[in-house]
Amino acid sequence: MTPQSPAAGWLLLITTLPTKNATARMRLWRALKAHGCATLRDGAYLLPNAPVAEHALSRLAQDTVAAGGAAHLLRVAAEAAQDAAFRALFDRGADYRALLDAIAACPRDEGAAAKALKGLQRDFAAVAATDFFPGAAQAQARTALADLEARLLRGEPHAAQKRLRRLAQADFQGRIWATRQRPWVDRLASAWLIRRFIDRKARFVWIARPQDCPKKALGFDFDGAAFSHVGSRVTFEALAASFGLEADAALARIARIVHFLDVGGAPVDEAAGVELLLTGLRKQHADDDALLRAAMRLFDSLYASHAETPS
Repeated sequence: MTPQSPAAGWLLLITTLPTKNATARMRLWRALKAHGCATLRDGAYLLPNAPVAEHALSRLAQDTVAAGGAAHLLRVAAEAAQDAAFRALFDRGADYRALLDAIAACPRDEGAAAKALKGLQRDFAAVAATDFFPGAAQAQARTALADLEARLLRGEPHAAQKRLRRLAQADFQGRIWATRQRPWVDRLASAWLIRRFIDRKARFVWIARPQDCPKKALGFDFDGAAFSHVGSRVTFEALAASFGLEADAALARIARIVHFLDVGGAPVDEAAGVELLLTGLRKQHADDDALLRAAMRLFDSLYASHAETPS
């Protein structure tokens, strides 16, 4: 049953069924559960007052009578304290927490993750269908599910849970760096960061699958890569932290843009414009090397716009 904005008050269904009619009792119990009813006691069931709820409970009352029982559907008004107690019976917070845990534990394998996503979407829809007073918990679960779907569509890597180590740039000069082909914002921004601030002679290769990464290459922004998502950081942020670049205010501003466009989070004013320009560049350049050259100019300009003006 799809939730509707409840009207004032509540609907109370009171039923009795012959004890010998186990089939009818089980049918009624399943229907009440499917509609999200709260059980006040055996035979007394509550829903927020709304047209769809009234229609559903009226049908159940008719079915109860047809099965040889008795049923009464009442509209109930409650004082503030009782109303709050009734609302608490419909708190779906535990269901959303379980869903968030399942999203966090989504399999790393892309095929298994895609299959799990469908189940998670069904689970969310089932909980939301009987969430008559949606709030922050539903919004959080919806956002987490949307982020998971977006990550799967983009092939985004899972975040590793490890401590970032400070690395010396001198140990990373003239290297081959590998990432997934048809790069998007995090890979393009990371490649720009590598060439402008870490390894000015860096060469890039674009791979179809993580297992295609050359043995001598430094991989970035894919599962198992030397540099990728760590905790809440996207690859760009992880690289900046690893090489001591976080104090640069202009890079920090770009990091917020990349983070938002890659995995969501706090909106950034320039993000929409950067996304629009990158989308256009991807359409213009089928060759990934050409795409990176164009993106380098974009990020150069973005960095210059945020760099502190010399005194």
